[in-house]
Amino acid sequence: GGTHLSGFRRGLTTTLKKYADASGMLDKLKFDIQGDDFREGLTAIVSVKVQEPQFEGQTKTKLGNREVTSAVSQAVSEMLENYLEENPNDAKIIVQKVILAAQARHAARKAREMVQRKTVMSGGGLPGKLSDCSEQDPEKCEVFLVEGDSAGGTAKQGRDRNFQAILPLRGKILNVEKAMQHKVFENEEIRNIFTALGVTIGTEEDSKALNLEKLRYHKIVIMCDADVDGSHIATLILTFFFRYMKDLIEAGHVYIATPPLYLVKKGSKKEYAWTDKERDEINERYGGSAGIQRYKGLGEMNAEQLWDTTMNPEFRTLRQVTIDSGTEADRIFSMLMGDEVPPRREFIEKNAVYANIDA
Repeated sequence: GGTHLSGFRRGLTTTLKKYADASGMLDKLKFDIQGDDFREGLTAIVSVKVQEPQFEGQTKTKLGNREVTSAVSQAVSEMLENYLEENPNDAKIIVQKVILAAQARHAARKAREMVQRKTVMSGGGLPGKLSDCSEQDPEKCEVFLVEGDSAGGTAKQGRDRNFQAILPLRGKILNVEKAMQHKVFENEEIRNIFTALGVTIGTEEDSKALNLEKLRYHKIVIMCDADVDGSHIATLILTFFFRYMKDLIEAGHVYIATPPLYLVKKGSKKEYAWTDKERDEINERYGGSAGIQRYKGLGEMNAEQLWDTTMNPEFRTLRQVTIDSGTEADRIFSMLMGDEVPPRREFIEKNAVYANIDA
């Protein structure tokens, strides 16, 4: 960073603002355009040669020569001004893109404010579908995000009401990787997650940062069916957490439940299996004639079975969600959940042999 980037931003923003004002395309806007709107989605490589460079900061990676700002700004302004005058059609498209970015920013801000106003700690009340726990200490509380009312009903019956809350989600939540930000904050299921967790948008340092001061549960457990559809729903929820509640993951609050795939039973003896191999080993121990029940969904378990296998802290297995590399995680979510098909197709072709596809 440094003065060369400041000069580029100044030259770009000033020139585009001047052209947009003169074109009359901003006249009907009911809110102001900001500098970020002109630069939204832009990637630039700024290279300058300075005879006596001065660097700032401890790492000496920020250029500090003040004269560079005006030099770069003037150069960018002159070139961009000529381009806009010579290419009016492209100029119109650029201004329309700026307007769209401003509208999206404005809508996202309103949606964030709506989420913040409706959180339980600001008097909005808890979501109607949330079955809360009685414990008041967030460090002792956990909430299960469960797909569908059927599984949610079983989970409500099987849970320990003292410290376990249940929030049923309606089917597959929005794929936030493909949605505009204001659509994300307008989505009812996502607003319910914000409200139930008690988190808000905005801190004293950053108006867009996640505020965890009033987090109501220190364990947030994603509990979905142990099949392909359930895995997809879990991935959609994880995508939302990574993009909009990354701090929760980094603080170690997000987990994935691991319900069993099979119940192997013979007479009064029974065991649960999480893999085909475990199922076969148990069946062999029982003489090869055990009855085997395949759980196609959480709703097929009764409340006692769900508690024993998936919710009881003494016996359950939870997988904590962690981020080893933010850059790599960003790349993977973009590839698997984003708009671009070719990278996803290539990934599927390379990893098809490892796929676990329900019969």
